[in-house]
Amino acid sequence: MFHHTVIHKKMKKYILLLISALAVLNVYAQQPDPNFELYILAGQSNMAGRGYITDAYKTVGNDKVLMLNKDGKWVKAQHPLHFDKPNAGVGPGLAFGMEMAKANPKAKIGLIPTAVGGSPIESWLPGALDRATNTHPYDDAVARIKLAMQSGVVKGIIWHQGESNSNRPQQVKAYLEQLKELIGRFRKLVGNDNLPFVAGELGRYRTFGHINDEIDKLPEAVPFTAVATTENLVHRGDTLHFDSPSADELGRRYAAKMLMLQKKK
Repeated sequence: MFHHTVIHKKMKKYILLLISALAVLNVYAQQPDPNFELYILAGQSNMAGRGYITDAYKTVGNDKVLMLNKDGKWVKAQHPLHFDKPNAGVGPGLAFGMEMAKANPKAKIGLIPTAVGGSPIESWLPGALDRATNTHPYDDAVARIKLAMQSGVVKGIIWHQGESNSNRPQQVKAYLEQLKELIGRFRKLVGNDNLPFVAGELGRYRTFGHINDEIDKLPEAVPFTAVATTENLVHRGDTLHFDSPSADELGRRYAAKMLMLQKKK
C-alpha cells in the first residue's frame, strides 16, 4: 500500500510538471515573433490601390511578404492587398513590402491593409463613421492592428490620404494638426512613441488644394516621420489615382524613407 502511494505521488508530481511545461510552451508559442515585422498601410484610395491589375501584376509577390486578409488570416501578399471597394487594385503596399524584405533578409514582412477609399482624415478618429462606405476606418484599423500584433511586431506605418480633405481651404489648414494627432494615437496603440511614420505626397498631377504643402511640413513637426515624394508619378487617366507603375514606384519610395527612419532611430 505504501509503495503504491509513493508511486501515485510521483506520478502526480510528474503530471503537474508536464502540465506546467506545456503551459510555458503555450505562452511562448503565443508570443509575437520578433522577426515578423509588421507595417500598417493606412489612408484612402491611393493607398488601397486603384492601379489596373494587368497580367504582369497578377503574379507579383514574395513568399516572405504576407498580408492580413479580409478574414484576419496571414496569406502571401498579392494584388490587391485591400478590399475596401470592388475596384481595389495595384497600390504602393506590395512594392513597399518587397523592398523591406530585400533590405532585411532575416525578417518576414507582414502588411496590415487598413485604407478606405474616399475616407477623409476625420474618419480616422475613434468612433468616427465613414458614411460613404458605412465603415469605421480608425476603429476597424485598430482591431486589425491588434490582431496582427499577436503574430509580430509593428515596425512602421505608411500613410496616403488627403484628397478628400483638399476641397476647402479650412480643411487644408487643419490637416497637419489632425495628422499629428493621428500619428500620436497610432504610436500609443502599438506602444512605441518613436514608431516610424511615412506620409506620401498626393499626386502632383493636380493641386489638391495645396495639401502637399502641409504634408511636406510633417518631418519638422513630428520626430521620426518622413515624406515620400510623388515627383514624376502619373495618374491612370482619371487625374486622381496613380497608375500601376507609379503606385509601384511610390511603394519603393516609401520603403527608402522607412529604412532611413529606422536607421536614424
